Amino acid sequence: MTHTDFPSGAPRVRAARRPAAVPRWAVLERELFAAQDKAWRIFADRYTETDGRLVFRDTLGQGLDDRDGVDDFYEPFFNWPTLYLLGGSADLLSASRRHWDGVSDQLTGMGMLVDGMERGYDWFHQGEGMLFFYALCLADPHDARLRTLALRFADFYLPGGPNYDPGHRVIRAPHNGAGGPRPGFSDHDTYFPWSPSLRPYGLPLDWIDEAASFDELAASPDRARAYGRAMWDRMGRGDTAVNLAATGLAANAHLLSGEQRYADWVTEYVGAWQERSAGHPVLPDNVGLGGGVGEYLEGRWYGAHYGWCWPHGLSSVASAAIVGATNATLLTGDTGYLDLARNPLDAVLRHAEQKSAEQMGTLGERWLPHLLAMDADRTLMVPQRHDDSGWFDFTVMPGQLPVSLWHFSRDRADAERVERLREGSAWDWSTVHIQRIKEEAGHEEPWFEYLHGRNSGFPEEMLRCALASCAQRVESIGNDTVDPAVGPDALGIHHWQHLNPVVTEALLQLTTGAPQVLYNGGLAQLHLRYFDAEGRRPGLPTDVAALVSDIRPEHTVVELVNLGTAVRSLVVQAGTYAEHLLHTVQVDEEDVRPVEGPYCAVELPAGTWVRLTLTMTLRAAGATYLSPWEVTA
Repeated sequence: MTHTDFPSGAPRVRAARRPAAVPRWAVLERELFAAQDKAWRIFADRYTETDGRLVFRDTLGQGLDDRDGVDDFYEPFFNWPTLYLLGGSADLLSASRRHWDGVSDQLTGMGMLVDGMERGYDWFHQGEGMLFFYALCLADPHDARLRTLALRFADFYLPGGPNYDPGHRVIRAPHNGAGGPRPGFSDHDTYFPWSPSLRPYGLPLDWIDEAASFDELAASPDRARAYGRAMWDRMGRGDTAVNLAATGLAANAHLLSGEQRYADWVTEYVGAWQERSAGHPVLPDNVGLGGGVGEYLEGRWYGAHYGWCWPHGLSSVASAAIVGATNATLLTGDTGYLDLARNPLDAVLRHAEQKSAEQMGTLGERWLPHLLAMDADRTLMVPQRHDDSGWFDFTVMPGQLPVSLWHFSRDRADAERVERLREGSAWDWSTVHIQRIKEEAGHEEPWFEYLHGRNSGFPEEMLRCALASCAQRVESIGNDTVDPAVGPDALGIHHWQHLNPVVTEALLQLTTGAPQVLYNGGLAQLHLRYFDAEGRRPGLPTDVAALVSDIRPEHTVVELVNLGTAVRSLVVQAGTYAEHLLHTVQVDEEDVRPVEGPYCAVELPAGTWVRLTLTMTLRAAGATYLSPWEVTA
């Protein structure tokens, strides 16, 4: 190894301890990397063309629901660049680029993209589709094509772009994108979303026609058209809270380019929504083109598309609020923006109740394994939605929301919110269920318990869970009956998401000390990040396993193990974007050494193990996509 393997100025530590036995978690972690290296290739061989596009002989953009589907083509690959970033195989990056380009060409040919970006749709779905792009930019920030796209996408939302009114600080429509504001929900102005999947959520504007039901409107075309027109007028114009997820475009552009105008827009837009919360019981979900809350909803703070009424309430509003607030805080260091993220969580908690599994509302499927295993009859649930009758649709609080906020802030009040949920829960927070939902989250509670010293078996259990999930997906691919030469039809485009065998939640939690990325448009918020010093590439080196066991504000604890027969060298970085400042590092029980920078260099001789105890200040440095070698140079 030469001096140039490590960034200049980064303090070096060398492992010297040899464990009597290799920790089981370390073996399982490397097995997970190896299993996924095979699995993603199996998926690509079965479902993609040589240019990276998905095998799909049908088309999108037809019929009444003519705006949906773009996100579903990107989502099967959303976590592939993240696996590379964590230490996946080197060719996974080029494969991810090929699939991004191929799918983009495919969607452009179907008329769904303009200048490489979605023509115009809601940000609940656009956020899902953009995860793949954000992860690619983070994994390879020097790709000139990605940088050009990132700045172009963000410019659609900055002052001077088609979507934003700087005078009223509003995005001009709930559906927006490269084609500018796109009023309504389809290109048919009386369209009502009749998808059977929406039936459980009821009607969004129940005060418009109090006697209406989903089935009654379906049976009466004239009545349905009138209802669709009402939705267009009241929900199809103006700004919505879920548009806060669009700040990810500008944050990504700022991190790539350093241009201050992108950061300025993020803080301006997030600040506008903070101001709108004043005088209302919770963050409003709508504002008109004139800048007024309730402008098209007879003064109601609720009723927007993907707002508090319909269809998902808390999951969509709170997720967008967290995305916007964390983006603004990341770019400025001002933690005051996080109050916007706390607002929806605290509002629903004020109305929390103990309820039975039979009283579970919509979006409850994720909790069935937990509730079926509990001994008690009831557990704490919060209302997800609000309409003229008040708060309703109770379910368990989605764990990724309060845990992601606590992880980002590391604030005592945010930890206490999670503890309150834990205390009110009748199900076992320490159990790891083998469960896979499309956002590949859902194990926040047992991870939280592990970090607080109450779930010592979590690392091995979580890794076995991830290995089982990956194996189940590979088996399902082998048993898939869809014609490989034709692919699914337009009604089956979720097919690929359900078969994506890449699993990163376990690796994010255990190696970086971070939860899964928020699925509706979040940027990665890793506590620690690694670079292979010999290969000068992101991720853990070959044969190296990592385990973050403590991320308290006072210190961070990480163990590193080299399972191989060669020396491995790596750089430990504080934060996804080198935004945290390391002060000291303690190697095992030795003396504490000063750092005063975002990096620490580690040399791991064959078969060695080391425990690092780090102290740091969160977000004390400017965030950047640059590698340690570029920053120190």
